[in-house]
Amino acid sequence: MDYLEIIGKNKLSGSVKISGAKNAALPLLASTILSSNEVKITNLPNVADIKTLLKLLGMLGTEYDQNNTDIVIDSTNVNKTTATYDIVKTMRASILVLGPLLARFGHCEVSLPGGCAIGQRPVDLHLKALELMGAKIELKSGYIVATVDGALKGATIVFDKVTVTGTENIIMAATLAEGKTTIVNAAKEPEVIQLCEILLDAGVQIKGIGTNRIEIVGTNKKLVPFKPFKIIPDRIEAGTYLCAGAITNSKIKIENIIPLHLDAILAKFEEMGYKILREENSVTIFPTKHIKPVNITTTEYPGFPTDMQAQFMAIATMANGVSIVDEKLFENRFMHVSELIRMGANIALNGTVATITGTPNQLIGTDVMATDLRASSALVLAGLVASNITKVHRIYHLDRGYDKLENKLKNIGANIIRKKEN
Repeated sequence: MDYLEIIGKNKLSGSVKISGAKNAALPLLASTILSSNEVKITNLPNVADIKTLLKLLGMLGTEYDQNNTDIVIDSTNVNKTTATYDIVKTMRASILVLGPLLARFGHCEVSLPGGCAIGQRPVDLHLKALELMGAKIELKSGYIVATVDGALKGATIVFDKVTVTGTENIIMAATLAEGKTTIVNAAKEPEVIQLCEILLDAGVQIKGIGTNRIEIVGTNKKLVPFKPFKIIPDRIEAGTYLCAGAITNSKIKIENIIPLHLDAILAKFEEMGYKILREENSVTIFPTKHIKPVNITTTEYPGFPTDMQAQFMAIATMANGVSIVDEKLFENRFMHVSELIRMGANIALNGTVATITGTPNQLIGTDVMATDLRASSALVLAGLVASNITKVHRIYHLDRGYDKLENKLKNIGANIIRKKEN
């Protein structure tokens, strides 16, 4: 198992090129189950979650030829409809094959995401929506067993809460359904928008792209001809490297991005006193004399993303004053707090609210443990400004979503190295 060793207190400088968005690539790879032809995809990120989903698609019968960030993927000969636990347990996004498999074959078995009970996470929203479209859903031995006679039927789906993967699953299911499906309270994330745009480009009738009400007219089980496409840049990766500039108070340029996707994040940097330069495909962050405290409430896009709150909490430890972070979306998104406290941060938790009293230049490097993908990046950020050596263990979490993180940080001046555990 690998870990990262970081020697802090280095100023950073230079630029970082952002990879394709993991959270866009995952549903788009799953959507190739709906395609009548092989599909060329570019700007695919080289991260563990992508490898996991490709392994799953391969088990279903998909063939693909990958060359670095380019892939030609052919799902026309998919002949299996079971997503097994040994794959799904490692990545919740495996649930994204549920909608397209059921819509195409009328039957599928998908393991429940590892360790999750129905109701605690919004997998139940996927299932209720598919039932409204005529599916019969049973839970057997930890598997979702979904069947439908003939094609799924268009329906009006009103999500009780915004769910990104739920919206994506139903968009894909509706593509091959009979009649019109209307999704109300749909997610509006850029990753959802790209999925809709790719399907629209394939000839699917879709209205309301980018709004909370999406209408899809299905093809009644007829596969659709995909055109080649490029994965959008990863806005969370971009935000994380901007945080590296912010916490070290360094000038960093982030390239190969869509600045519009970062509006909520950039607004918070500006509140904290950083100057931000927006250009067509890049954003530059500049140092500030005084890092101001900030109040953050996570919410659905276009609001502040839950996937950035851990990184901003790390910056808040360097601010002059008290910051508040209110996590509205996920109940277990504060697991990084105890590790930051081990490094000397002053953080108090009260339910979904974290109060961070800034302790500029007082973090001390130590051994810390990554608990999830974004928590991992927060610990790396803290290590960049801590005295002594920080060792971040269990970085397989990081590898799920960051493409060559230590190399990109090295290139802008960080003293960071990947090592093997004894």
